[in-house]
Amino acid sequence: SGLIGRSWAMVFAAGGFKVKLYDIAQQQLTSALENIRKQMKEMEKSGFLKGSSSAEQQFALISVCTDLKAAVEGATFIQECTPENLDLKKKIFSQLDLIVGDNVILSSSTSCLLPSKLFTGLKHVKQCIVSHPVNPPYFVPLVEIVPHPETDPSTTERTYALMKKIGQSPVKLNREIEGFVLNRLQYAVISEAWRLVGEGVISPTDLDLVMSDGLGMRYAFIGPLETMHLNAEGIANYCERYSEGMRLVLNTFGPVPEFSGEIVQKVNQAMSEKIPVVPKVLDARRKWRDECLSGLAKLKTQMKSN
Repeated sequence: SGLIGRSWAMVFAAGGFKVKLYDIAQQQLTSALENIRKQMKEMEKSGFLKGSSSAEQQFALISVCTDLKAAVEGATFIQECTPENLDLKKKIFSQLDLIVGDNVILSSSTSCLLPSKLFTGLKHVKQCIVSHPVNPPYFVPLVEIVPHPETDPSTTERTYALMKKIGQSPVKLNREIEGFVLNRLQYAVISEAWRLVGEGVISPTDLDLVMSDGLGMRYAFIGPLETMHLNAEGIANYCERYSEGMRLVLNTFGPVPEFSGEIVQKVNQAMSEKIPVVPKVLDARRKWRDECLSGLAKLKTQMKSN
């Protein structure tokens, strides 16, 4: 019932599904419900609430439970949201493996643990899949669906259909790979950003501006491949015109950074001057970020409908 679990609960409730939120401590669940109700009310007030029903109607779909067996009784889909710890996740899936039937889908929110490490050996492995959301999933719709080598194709299709039904934007990976796709792209950007700042080419704040007011503007609506397609007379023409220059630049990229030492201090200082590392300040900035994401999501929906 942490940040990701609460967000998933809200997404499923917005889609009209009954949700049982499980945790080991009642106090954590009580706190989660208070947080969900508050968020739903605020979003309803600002016009950013997802789904067609009211905040109160959506909130009524969410109940809580501290008993795992009772929590999953009658479930058709189970989304695990424990901390990113392999042993902990394997423990919960082995517990679920003993109590679920043959029709329920067992899904993990993991951002980097491979399905083969999570699910191998489970008797319900054909029903297991990774559904990796983007934090926070309520505001960012992408979900990476990553199968275990033994996952039944119907599990993938059912998960994909469910994610579409609740308003998310699912993508299917044909096989597992370290970091999946989103984090591989994200880490490639972070890696080069780190090198550019570390080599004194640009300041940390200006580096972020290159993304937020440059590439990010474009990538909010189209991806890198469509960008290539539109920036020339199609992909083939783009490669013909720019491949030599791209290879020239790419060959100057350095090794993977260590993300330690002086550069950490330099980046930390710049970020802390902009956003002090104080819980109240960080929370306010996160709230601002989520409001921006809500507004962008609304705009994207309007643009697609035009």
